[in-house]
Amino acid sequence: MPPIAGRMRLTAEQAQASQENKRMPITEIVFYAFSLILTAAAVMVITVRNPVYAALFLVLTFFSSAAIWLLLEVEFLAIVLVLVYVGAVMVLFLFVVMMLDINLTPIKEGFIRYLPAGIAVAAIMAVELLVVLWARGRFDASAFPVPAPHPDGYSNTQAVGEWLYTQYLLPFEVAGIILLVAIVAAVALTLRTRTQVKTQNPARQVRTRRDERIRITSMKSEPRQDS
Repeated sequence: MPPIAGRMRLTAEQAQASQENKRMPITEIVFYAFSLILTAAAVMVITVRNPVYAALFLVLTFFSSAAIWLLLEVEFLAIVLVLVYVGAVMVLFLFVVMMLDINLTPIKEGFIRYLPAGIAVAAIMAVELLVVLWARGRFDASAFPVPAPHPDGYSNTQAVGEWLYTQYLLPFEVAGIILLVAIVAAVALTLRTRTQVKTQNPARQVRTRRDERIRITSMKSEPRQDS
């Protein structure tokens, strides 16, 4: 092969390889698409005035987060997010919001009053995020390299269980005790005695006797008065 033809072929191969490197992989396209949907839905959660619409946008936010977690190969957390939060918590939120029939007039009246404080808090949070993102050497590719793909037969659920019940067993048990205390406190606050509320006592109803349920009174008949 002549030297010129060899150089031309090498140059064409290099140009093709450069074009392939410039193409965005499908995983990055999916990541940016779901990230955009996630950000837009999160903004709509805090901007819409209808609580039902806010809860539905929060469901969309959870679904987008679960899709991003699937890209990170954490299938167990993604499924738990969809089943627990979308399937249980958000359904409960929607049920409570629709049953309470919230009056939106006071909410709209106080929106303008607290708007400066809300803008100030949002500005502080934005500055903090920008400072964290612009910190050099902390969030670049060298600090968080792309993890190697897992081999075939890898189970994310098994890996989470092994880490949870071996290395993080003590924090897991502490979190369980804290949740148990919170549940007991919620039940105790709910079952407080109310003096102005009529309630039933099933145990007392079961212990009643026949003579306590019906009382027969003998009354004398009165003469009929003709009009």
